[in-house]
Amino acid sequence: MDRAQLPLNALRAFDAAARHLNFTRAGIELHVSQGAVSHQVAQLERRLGTRLFHRLPRGLALTDEGQALVPVVADAFDRVSATLDQYAGGHFREALKVGVVGTFATGWLLPRLDAFARAHPAIDLRISTNNNRADLAGEALDYAIRFGDGAWHGTHAEPLFAAPLAPLCTPAIAARLKTPADLIPERLLRSYRADEWALWFGVAGVPAPVLRGPMFDSSALMVSAATAGLGIALAPPAMFNRELASDLLVQPFATSIDAGRYWLTRLMSRTESDAMIGFRDWLTNEIAGEVRPT
Repeated sequence: MDRAQLPLNALRAFDAAARHLNFTRAGIELHVSQGAVSHQVAQLERRLGTRLFHRLPRGLALTDEGQALVPVVADAFDRVSATLDQYAGGHFREALKVGVVGTFATGWLLPRLDAFARAHPAIDLRISTNNNRADLAGEALDYAIRFGDGAWHGTHAEPLFAAPLAPLCTPAIAARLKTPADLIPERLLRSYRADEWALWFGVAGVPAPVLRGPMFDSSALMVSAATAGLGIALAPPAMFNRELASDLLVQPFATSIDAGRYWLTRLMSRTESDAMIGFRDWLTNEIAGEVRPT
C-alpha cells in the first residue's frame, strides 16, 4: 500500500473504537460525531475487504480480523507518539533505555542524573530498575547495569567498578559488636545470593552460623531494613555513602568480600547508537574521576 495513501483518519477511528467498543465514546475521544467514526471505520472495512467489528445493539465486538489489526495499529500510533515526544523544545532527543540494578540506581546513578542531563541534553534517558535479572532483548534495553561476574550469554560486558560487601547496621546494633563472632546471635539479613554471609565469615575466620533472617531480592531493600534496625545487611558500602555519612548506618568491621562488580552490558548483536556511546563515555569518565573505595 502506498504510504501516501494510508487511511490515517480511518485507522485512528478504528483504534479508538477498538479500545472503547463503542462509536459514541470513540467520537468523544476524537472530538467528532459518532457518525463520523462509524463512517471512517466502514471506509477502512471496505478498503480491507473485511469486517472489523460486529455491530451489536449495545456496542461493538471485534471480529477475528479486527483483533489481529488492533495491536499493529496501537503499536504504530504509540511509536509515532513516542517519536514526536522526542522533539520537545524544537530539538530531537534520542531515547536511551537503560535497565539498572536497584542498588546502583539509588546509590550511584540517581545523585548524578542532573549532571548527565546537563552534559547530554539531547539524550532522553529512560531508566527501569530490576533485581539484577534484566532481559535486554525482551525489554528492548539499550544497556543494562548489572552486578556479578560479567558472564552473561550473548552479552558484551564492560567492567565499571568493584563493590565489596561488608556488614552494615545501625549504630545501636554496632555498639554491641566487638568481634565478628558477635554477629552470630544477631539477625543477619540475606540477599538472594545465598553464599555471601558464609564467604564473609570465612574471610573473618569465624564459623558461619545457620542463617534465619529474612531474604531480599534487592540490596537496596535489604539495607532499608537494616536502617530500620531490623538486622544486619551484607551489602556494598560504596552504594550507601549517604546513609553512612549521616550515621543512619555504620560499618562495624573492615572485613569485606569481593562477590562481583558492576558491569555495563548490552547485547552483542546491538550496534551502539550515538546516545549509547554518549552514555557509556559519560559513565566511564565519571567513574574514572572518582577514588573507588578499597
